[in-house]
Amino acid sequence: MPPRQRLSPADRRAQLLAVGARLFAARPYDDVLMEEVAQEAGVSRALLYRHFPSKHALFAAVYQQAADHLLAGTRLDPADSLAEQLVQGMDVHLDYFVANRNAVLAANRVLAGDPVIQSIMTNELDALRTRLLAVLPLADDAARAAVSAVLKSWLVFVQVLCVDWLTRETCTRTQLRDVCVEALLGALRPLLPEDSADGRRA
Repeated sequence: MPPRQRLSPADRRAQLLAVGARLFAARPYDDVLMEEVAQEAGVSRALLYRHFPSKHALFAAVYQQAADHLLAGTRLDPADSLAEQLVQGMDVHLDYFVANRNAVLAANRVLAGDPVIQSIMTNELDALRTRLLAVLPLADDAARAAVSAVLKSWLVFVQVLCVDWLTRETCTRTQLRDVCVEALLGALRPLLPEDSADGRRA
């Protein structure tokens, strides 16, 4: 066990989250033990459990942090074309998915249906949908409602497709990204001004 360091509660929590994120990325969920997290962090199990009362609680905190970072890293700039914004957002997410394959599969397979984990994912998808709606040229409330419904379905499509791809890579990462981007551009084409739907600046 590494020598124990005196840290503030916030710094200790951040350290434990970093250790947890590393272990959940490296191994399947069931193979990660809280005792190992404590050992890696150089703390007692009692201290670890004071911050996170269970492995589930630690994983949920790790996944919430990841969702926050993904939202922060997804840059939706109206100055860019819709296609450019989608490519940038997909790349940010695919970077995380590839580097944290086991964590993503745990959230979507092992813990599928878990209300806490599902709430984290739902909130991130809703935030992404809200951001996309804010940068799209929508003529009126009817157009907004139609586009919102398409975005909601598309985000679920991307989630399912990416999880399947992490399980078995049936195409390249670039092909996966482009399929997702083109799927949305095609779906929005009847609902947006022609130049926007084609991916060019409005």
